[in-house]
Amino acid sequence: MQTVMKTLLAAAVLAALHTAPAQAAGEAKNVIFFLGDGMGPATVTASRIYQYGESGKLSMEKLDRTARIKTFSNDAQTTDSAPSMAAYMTGVKMNNEVISMSPDTRAIEPNKDGTGNCGANNGAPVATLLELAKAKGKAIGAVTTTRVTHATPAATYAHVCHRDAESDIIAQAVPGGAGYNAKLGNGLDVLMGGGAKFLLPATQKGGKRSDGRNLLQEFAAKGYPVLQTGSQLAAFDAKYASRVVGIFANDHLDYELDRVKNKLDQPSLAQMTAAAIDVLSKNGNGYVLMVEGGRIDHALHGTNAKRALVDTIAFDDAIKTALAKVDLKNTLVVVTADHDHTMTINGYSKRGNPIHDIARSYADGQPAKDANGAVYTTLVFGNGPNRKPSRVSVDSATATADDYQQETGIRLSSETHGGGDVMLMSGGAGSSGFKGVMDNTKVFGLVKSALGL
Repeated sequence: MQTVMKTLLAAAVLAALHTAPAQAAGEAKNVIFFLGDGMGPATVTASRIYQYGESGKLSMEKLDRTARIKTFSNDAQTTDSAPSMAAYMTGVKMNNEVISMSPDTRAIEPNKDGTGNCGANNGAPVATLLELAKAKGKAIGAVTTTRVTHATPAATYAHVCHRDAESDIIAQAVPGGAGYNAKLGNGLDVLMGGGAKFLLPATQKGGKRSDGRNLLQEFAAKGYPVLQTGSQLAAFDAKYASRVVGIFANDHLDYELDRVKNKLDQPSLAQMTAAAIDVLSKNGNGYVLMVEGGRIDHALHGTNAKRALVDTIAFDDAIKTALAKVDLKNTLVVVTADHDHTMTINGYSKRGNPIHDIARSYADGQPAKDANGAVYTTLVFGNGPNRKPSRVSVDSATATADDYQQETGIRLSSETHGGGDVMLMSGGAGSSGFKGVMDNTKVFGLVKSALGL
C-alpha cells in the first residue's frame, strides 16, 4: 500500500511541475508581438555571443516564459514566412505563399505589377488578431524593417492568395479606398517600414502601381501624418497624433550595419517601436502591436552572417526599448520567429573567439582545420551560394569582413529556410500559458485569450 501511495504522490508532483498556471482570460490590456524573421535558435545564440559573449544575455532572453514552436505549414515541412506568420495571427494552417486565408487556398503567382490573380472560389479570408482587436475598440499597428507589404506585416492586416501581390496587399490598408479591408474598421493606427514602390504609381519614379493611385497621398487625406525619413520620425511628436504612417524607403529598409555605417536617414527598429507605442498607448482600450525584425531573414538567405547578427541585435534593442516603456502588469510581450534557417555553429572554438571569425581550437587557440588542412569559420550554412568545388583556407580578415558570405554545404543561388523548431520567449500579463512544445497555431489562441477577444 505504501508503495502505491508513493507512486501516486510522485505522479501528482510530476504533473504539478509540468502544469502551467491557469491563464486568466482578458488579463492583458495590450500585446506586443515581436517577430524575428528567420531567427532560429542558432541565430539567437550566435547573436548573443557576438554582442555580449557566451555568458551574456539578450533582452529577449530575460523574459520569464519560454516555449518551443513547430513551424510546418499546411503543405510543406519547411514553411515560408507567409503561412507561418499567418498561423500566429489567425490560428490557421495554410499553404506556403498564402496570406491569412483558409487552408484550401491555392497560391497563384500574381501579375508583375503586384496585383492578384487568385481566381474565383479560391479560399476565404480568416480573421487576424489585429482585426479582432480593432473590433473590440483597441488600437492596432505593424512595424517592420522590410516593406510594409512583405509577408510578415501583410499577414496582420491583409488577405491574399499569394504574398507577392503587394500592390493589392497595401490597398487593403487604406481606409475607404478601393480594395480596403473593412475588417480593420477605421484602419491601422500605426504602419511603419519600407516599400514605397507599392504605394506609388508607375508614372512616378520608383513606383510600381498600375492603377495610378498614390497611396501616400490617400493615407494623408485620411488624417494620417505620413513620415518618410528618420529625421521626420525623430521630430514627430506622438502626443499630438493618434495614428501615423511611416514609409522610410522605396524598398526594404537598409540592414542595420549599413544604416549606421553610412549614416542613412532611416529610423532604427527601436525608434519605430518607441513611436508606435507612444501613439497606440493613447487608446484607453489598449492596443496590439506587431514588430518585425525582417532583414535578419534576408541576410541569412545571402549567407551573410555578420549582417544577420547585427540585425538581430537591433531587433533585441527594440525589445529592450519596449520593455522600458510598458507595464508588464497589463501588457503581454511575445518574442518568437516564423521559421529557422540552415546556419549552424560549427567546430570546437575556444571560449571568447569571435563567433563570426575563423574557428580557433579551445585546446591551443590555433586556427582549426578541416581534414584537408584548410581553415574554416565557426558559422556555416547547410546550403547557399558560397560553395566551391574544393575548400581553401579562410583567413580572419576575410571572415570578419562586412560582406563575407559563409561557406555552404550544398550550392544554391540563395540559402533556404530551415524546418527546425524555433524559440518563443514571453513575459507579462497572460504569459503563463507559453510553455513546452506547441504548434504555431496555438500561439494565436493564447494571445487571443490573454486579450479576452
